[in-house]
Amino acid sequence: MRAKGETLTRLADCIDHTLLAPQATPDEVDRLCREALCYGFKSVCVNPLYVRACQQRLSGSGVEVCTVIGFPLGATGLENKAAEARQALLDGATELDMVVAIGLLKAGHTDAVLEEIRAVVEAAKGRAIVKVILETPLLSPEQQQVGAELCKRAGADFVKTCTGFAGGATEEAVGILRRTVGNELGVKASGGIRDRETAMRMIAAGASRIGASAGPALCREPFAP
Repeated sequence: MRAKGETLTRLADCIDHTLLAPQATPDEVDRLCREALCYGFKSVCVNPLYVRACQQRLSGSGVEVCTVIGFPLGATGLENKAAEARQALLDGATELDMVVAIGLLKAGHTDAVLEEIRAVVEAAKGRAIVKVILETPLLSPEQQQVGAELCKRAGADFVKTCTGFAGGATEEAVGILRRTVGNELGVKASGGIRDRETAMRMIAAGASRIGASAGPALCREPFAP
């Protein structure tokens, strides 16, 4: 997450270059890393299987290695998510994007949701940034706000819109998340961001990080915030 007062000078500075397709091959992951190095993206975001290879490929480059926890349904339970987080750290991940227990959040079981976010934050132990995926297309605006508030209380670093499996990010959702967390947390917009115009709208709405598989297409022109 950018420090307070830090200026974003390039769109690439806030892009998590993403490849989470179940059929992703090692060669495709290697290409993802090469593109991240070429464009200077903030991170690559890959499934846990490929964290170690990405860490070895990107070590010392300044490109972070992000992976997903409880992906894509968020229904694996607190203990499993914490275990995934610990293994990801051992493999070299420096950023963790966890999917919240969506059904529990929708049902109003806020204590349970708070507990599981805290479990992953504690597993990260300050060694990795934790971004919490709320899956906003499945939540009402009020539920999105509650979820973002829980992220703040749990000590997460970012709140994130969605996985892309249940719909995409919207300016409305990004705005709700940003208004809820203020400047205390980052906001990651992810899901369906395939062109520069969409990415710029998300940033204008309050996003400080963009998750996209189309990173190179987003960065072919100079960035002018």
